[in-house]
Amino acid sequence: MSSNLLVILSDEHQARAMGCAGHPFVQTPNLDALAGRGMRFTDAYTPSPICVPARASFATGRHVHQTRLWDNAMPYTGQIPGWGHCLQNAGVPVESIGKLHYRQNGDPAGFDQEHIPMHVVGGNGMVWGSIRAESERVSPPTRMLGEYIGAGTSKYTEYDKAVTDRTVTWLSDHAKDEKPWCLYVGLVAPHFPLVVPQEFFDLYPPDSLPAPKMNPKDGYVRHPWVELQNAQMESESNFKSAAERRDAVAAYFGLVSWLDHNVGRLMQALQDNGLTNETTVIYSSDHGDNVGARGLWGKSNFYQESVAVPMIMAGPDIPVGTCDTPVDLLDIAATIPDHFDLDFESEGMPLPQIVSDEPDLGRVILSQYHAVGAVSGGYMLRKGRWKLNFYVGFDSELFDLIDDPEEANNLAADPAFAEVVRDLTAALHAKVDPEAANTQAFADQAALIESYGGREAALKLGAPGATPPPAT
Repeated sequence: MSSNLLVILSDEHQARAMGCAGHPFVQTPNLDALAGRGMRFTDAYTPSPICVPARASFATGRHVHQTRLWDNAMPYTGQIPGWGHCLQNAGVPVESIGKLHYRQNGDPAGFDQEHIPMHVVGGNGMVWGSIRAESERVSPPTRMLGEYIGAGTSKYTEYDKAVTDRTVTWLSDHAKDEKPWCLYVGLVAPHFPLVVPQEFFDLYPPDSLPAPKMNPKDGYVRHPWVELQNAQMESESNFKSAAERRDAVAAYFGLVSWLDHNVGRLMQALQDNGLTNETTVIYSSDHGDNVGARGLWGKSNFYQESVAVPMIMAGPDIPVGTCDTPVDLLDIAATIPDHFDLDFESEGMPLPQIVSDEPDLGRVILSQYHAVGAVSGGYMLRKGRWKLNFYVGFDSELFDLIDDPEEANNLAADPAFAEVVRDLTAALHAKVDPEAANTQAFADQAALIESYGGREAALKLGAPGATPPPAT
């Protein structure tokens, strides 16, 4: 008989920002304890470094160019069958609590019940971000990171507390269920606004934190595609002072510890209800955050800070240790039905199978970005020690993640690595036609804008920045 399955997905959690991942100062005792009794995947990635496309791929087990849900104005509606539908069709109880970032309540998105779900604004999301041509795009009307940065509470921290409270109650209510269940829990921390309760902010005295790496002020030159992408939502120059910038770093890591605190409450609820040994837990995030590296904030690019995610699986029959085979959120999509012995067509592979096989360090992982700020489609291909960042119409980047884990040395133009670039570019084309997907994305986005009555009408729709949470 399969165990219960609890899937926890946070928002914007950098892969390295856990003690168990070797981070030098972040405090994540509960995630560390979860990893200590299960399997931590050391090289996990998002299929797209922005919320809505990543979550649609997570729901369906399909790549972004397959879902054609390219950006934050193209939310999942249930139109493509996902793992939730697979469970429902088999009679497995499946519910959600918290952030989904799908279209709207009432869509057949694969849950028997959605508790306090957070969806895109108005059912249409961040429409202005779909206007990507450099000559036409607009900047957000508000500062993306939030008007205030520092200690305190926000609608997001209040929402995470409500989601955690509801989950604790749900676990108590379902402790005696006879049928194994699947519960998805969506937390928003450490997503901006960068506001966190005082006790968590105080864990990271701003003056004690290292300065983020590779600041353009110190001579670092950003890749031209990244420079253009960031220009639409520039955050670095919008800090009111150097002190506020330091507070932003402290608040981000404080939010990671706030997230960890809420995960701890969920693990305690499993324990209190006698469910720990009957429940498999998967923890991951939809994407990371640059947190000032290269002068960048938020996500939306392919450097490790943005595109890599934490991933932990623990529970009955899950071995303890680390797995170095590269994985992504599509593998979680494959894992969920497999956990209940169900067949599900996915581009991913069940995580227990990946763990039981010999390490496959050459496994190919794809991520892609066709959303706000991108003047052309961008793609990441991870294979072995190498990472290729491929930008339509721009030069690629190549990084050796063994010798250069900080991605400081772009090798793409070095003749000594021309064969590596050719091999990775061929592997990318085996996964996706980057030019064709780029063309399709622009065509789909143009059709979306036209469906709203054109550019001026579309600009009046959706959220200017971070999606507001629902009333709780």
